[in-house]
Amino acid sequence: MNVFAAGAERRGAARELISDSLVVARRSLAHIRQIPEKLLDVTVQPLMFVVLFAFVFGKVIAIPHGSYRSYLIGGILVQTLGFGIFGPATSMATDLGEGILDRFRSLPMHRWAFLVGHLIAELGAYAVAIVVMVASGLIVGWRIDSDVPHAIAAFGLLALLAFTMLWLGTLLGVVARSPDVVTGIGFMTIFPLTFVATTFVPAAGLPDGLRQFAEYNPISCWAAGVRSLFGNPTATPVHAAWPLSHPVAGSVLWCLALIALVAPTTLWAYRRRTTG
Repeated sequence: MNVFAAGAERRGAARELISDSLVVARRSLAHIRQIPEKLLDVTVQPLMFVVLFAFVFGKVIAIPHGSYRSYLIGGILVQTLGFGIFGPATSMATDLGEGILDRFRSLPMHRWAFLVGHLIAELGAYAVAIVVMVASGLIVGWRIDSDVPHAIAAFGLLALLAFTMLWLGTLLGVVARSPDVVTGIGFMTIFPLTFVATTFVPAAGLPDGLRQFAEYNPISCWAAGVRSLFGNPTATPVHAAWPLSHPVAGSVLWCLALIALVAPTTLWAYRRRTTG
């Protein structure tokens, strides 16, 4: 009887976590409906990059075995998900800084519902970003040139990358003391990582030092993995580093390694900040 009672208690706790998390997620989504500007970093900003690079640099940068627009979209998809860490980070830092969690803790809700609800809502924002970027790519002439299984795998890789960036952004929001700190740390890390990479230009065109950095940069690996699965040109240099020569396997390994490191750290940091 004790075993059955314990099992029933665990199932009840799981149902409570799911129910309470969905309530928090609906609250976050309601904020987005009221303030749609929160999605600017994953909608309008990437569109500006598409227009800028596709039409301004599209005729200047030569890509072996393909067009620059076919090469560009895979990189901007990855860049968009990378810059997407600002959403969950800012949202979490704002709520923790304004004491919203203290109000929730006065209610009979699961202790992890606030964190899980944030994750669910921000994952929806990432889904919007992917849809917007794919649609804009199709408009400017980008096409999926692989078969259906590989295309599905490409979207699966984007979903895995979004999940990884979501944990990174949440960790940043938990440890940051204010949204201003989030902006400073985010731009100091994400901005150079996305530009000293194969996001917009092939690694072969970079000078020594920057080229080697770009080849081992996870952003380059993710961009090459997405391009490879979509059947787009990757412009991978001869004798490139292993992550760039095996982009799909490298991308999955990078994501799993980061999730394994960041997810437990986020839970620990969240527990430490919200205890007391």
